[in-house]
Amino acid sequence: MAETLAGAASDAAEAMPEFPMPRAAGCPFAPPPAVEELRERNPIGKVRIWDGSTPWMITGHALQRALLTDPRVSANDKSPGSFPFVTAYRQEIAKYTPELIVNTDAPEHTRLRRMVNGPFLVKRIEAMRAPIQKIVDGLIDDMLAGPNPADLLTALALPVPSLVISELLGVPYADHEFFQENSSLALDRAAAPEDSRAASNALSSYLDDLLGKKLTDPGDDVLSEMAGRVEAGEMSRSEAVHMGVAMLIAGHETTATMISLGTLVLLENPEQLALVRDSEDPKVVAGAVEELLRYLSIVQVGLRRVATEDIEIGGQVIRAGDGLIVDLHAANWDPEAFPGADQVDVTRPARKHNAFGYGPHQCLGQSLARLELQVVYGTLYRRVPTLRLAARVEDLDFDHDGTTYGVASLPVTW
Repeated sequence: MAETLAGAASDAAEAMPEFPMPRAAGCPFAPPPAVEELRERNPIGKVRIWDGSTPWMITGHALQRALLTDPRVSANDKSPGSFPFVTAYRQEIAKYTPELIVNTDAPEHTRLRRMVNGPFLVKRIEAMRAPIQKIVDGLIDDMLAGPNPADLLTALALPVPSLVISELLGVPYADHEFFQENSSLALDRAAAPEDSRAASNALSSYLDDLLGKKLTDPGDDVLSEMAGRVEAGEMSRSEAVHMGVAMLIAGHETTATMISLGTLVLLENPEQLALVRDSEDPKVVAGAVEELLRYLSIVQVGLRRVATEDIEIGGQVIRAGDGLIVDLHAANWDPEAFPGADQVDVTRPARKHNAFGYGPHQCLGQSLARLELQVVYGTLYRRVPTLRLAARVEDLDFDHDGTTYGVASLPVTW
């Protein structure tokens, strides 16, 4: 009998799907078919990851929102239990990473978030619309005056968020190539651990040096505000440096991906592109941003969490210490939340998407990302109405290994 039970358990373990799953060839914007099947069959079930552990994978929209607001679900990657790390390198550096807003729970998370919340409030971000518009217009001018075809990723998608986050943080834009190279390497799941570690250390060293300058010569920027809090004893210098690195990476990597991949989606759906390009109503553009955020959900490794107590949900019992992977893309394609979710529809009321996460750890920079995307989507297609791909979609190089899903380049012509 014991051997029969052991055999059954072994069979169940063998049948458990491996995460992450591959996307289907020819369907670059869709979640992997196996993820879709999991959501349809059981929106809360177990998967196996790189280290052999078997965290719960949450694919249903309503279930994600319930768990991401449950105080028994922790973002603390140092918690006792099986926290589902993305890679062995992430597991290793978690031992030495200081407490940040991404890996703490209340009340520490509340304290740290309050330290950096001010610059990202909606009113302060909205005041940046005119400067961002100037940046976008200048970059489009340069693209139109340069070679045709052009790579939209390097001509527009990367420079926009790099310029904006550099200005916001008080980082010289002259160093943007350094940031792009090292942040991409730090987030690359396929990179050698020593290379990722070196990239992270390079970013930390640079920000520490810059923070030191802000302590003696502050400006009107986020790093200077954090320097002031360090001086006042409200946060440590290490916390400020690591917070700055996190903002810098999140501030340009994700938005750059959304600019390029969102443009690709619209170019592949000309009737949707026409709705964005030809409307005089800014609400139409804002709605298109939300729908593209939902449709693409570019964070492809999922949010990682661990249960601190037993939780009964969705007909399952998550035990204390169990890891959780919250697959945002799967939830944003959940037909119960978004009927016809596999179709992009810029007129859809999509604001309840989970692309920025949900709950107390919802993305700090979401208002800034929304504003940048609104300005780009509302400007590029109107100024370049003949914009089109200069390559076949099937020939584009999609990034399946990074934290975000995007294209290595986006050749366009006009």
